[in-house]
Amino acid sequence: MAYKLGVVMDPIEDITPYKDTTLALLLEAQRRGYEIHYFTMSDLFVADGVGYGHGRGLDVRDDNDDWFDYTSEPAVMKLAELDTILMRKDPPFDTEYIYATYILELAENEGTLVVNRCDALRDVNEKMAINRFAHLCGPTLVARRAVDFKRFIAEHKDVVVKPLDGMGGSRIFRVQQGDGNTSVVLEVLTEHGSNYAMAQAYLPAITDGDKRILLVDGEHVGYALARVPADGELRGNLAAGGRGVGRELTEADKRIAAEIGPYVRDKGLLFVGLDVIGENLTEINVTSPTCVRELDAQFGINIAGKLFDAVEKRLT
Repeated sequence: MAYKLGVVMDPIEDITPYKDTTLALLLEAQRRGYEIHYFTMSDLFVADGVGYGHGRGLDVRDDNDDWFDYTSEPAVMKLAELDTILMRKDPPFDTEYIYATYILELAENEGTLVVNRCDALRDVNEKMAINRFAHLCGPTLVARRAVDFKRFIAEHKDVVVKPLDGMGGSRIFRVQQGDGNTSVVLEVLTEHGSNYAMAQAYLPAITDGDKRILLVDGEHVGYALARVPADGELRGNLAAGGRGVGRELTEADKRIAAEIGPYVRDKGLLFVGLDVIGENLTEINVTSPTCVRELDAQFGINIAGKLFDAVEKRLT
């Protein structure tokens, strides 16, 4: 059976093909004979309680210079005509993102499988969700007031502070006790106390890499990609210049994956990325987990194939 697949993503012309996970997923879908329909956020709309999109047919190739063609002009289609939709819009997880999940949920209510499930995308915030598993994490604070952050910094001496809606290492700061820039950093992150932000005790194991552990239908794929920071850099994110090094999972990694796996599976989160530094969980990525291309290349696996096996299990 030829399934109809929709993908909601950032502009495909702007991706970096050789490391783009969404492209890896689309390549696998095309290998399986799926009919692919492409949307950006602005293509989605609701009319009389029905979710629609201005979809374009898409053909993809594993070519860093020429990776896609549109096979049709934009045409309005009912989203529920699709068998499954990949929601792969990158953060920020803002109000516009939430509105898009409401539109996709209308199709979901008519039987379309959305990956990941819309209510779970809203419920499992990538930063906040770790608080459900505090015993797996290092010391963590979420607050708005500078006084709370300063108390946390005084207690732990060396901390990392970051926004709740960012990605790719954006606006992450390391603050140490006595740092003269502390107040300014907190003002920027919280917008003078009007937004929540997160602080975590600095984990020296970051020098060995910030590990991304991918879960497909609640099961780990056997390997992690350690994003190793560049010299003089705090962040291991590949978007911030980190170097990706594939590694087999440690026993601690497997314990973390085994504990979180059933939770995300029950939520309808088929594709999840756990961030682990040392033996500490730091984030649960559910919007558009990455690192598939790097792990596939280093270990000869097919993570997209595992995901579409899980998708097809549900569709049948």
